[in-house]
Amino acid sequence: MPLPQLTVYRHVRRHRALITLAGEIDLETAPLVRAALQRCPGDGIRTIDVDLSPVTFCDCSGLNVFLHAAQMTTEAGGTLRLHHPPRTLSLILDLTGSGALLLGLPVGYPPSPHGDVPAVPDPATGHRPHRHVPLVPVLSGDVQ
Repeated sequence: MPLPQLTVYRHVRRHRALITLAGEIDLETAPLVRAALQRCPGDGIRTIDVDLSPVTFCDCSGLNVFLHAAQMTTEAGGTLRLHHPPRTLSLILDLTGSGALLLGLPVGYPPSPHGDVPAVPDPATGHRPHRHVPLVPVLSGDVQ
């Protein structure tokens, strides 16, 4: 069995979760991301911050998972925001105009000169998601 290409870390505080993804998000690993994000509303989580800073690659299958999760979270009365997307995802977000939905940016918001989209502060606190929490994998490997 090959080593997992993606690891999911989850830190929950009350009705808010910080989901940190590490590795590659593609057709093979997208079900793992979907499973992690679908658990949140069932666990009473209404605010989901997804830290993508350790992600090295994300294709359109990852975008599809994030859009679906954002829709489900919104329908449940919550919010989902992506933070620190990798360059590949930043380009896809820019091309599809999905940055307004997933990053909380105004439509037409320009990316930084390096081509990445800056992290958006949480509207409630004005702070970016915390990165000082210890990372303990909750999901890893293949999803059937």
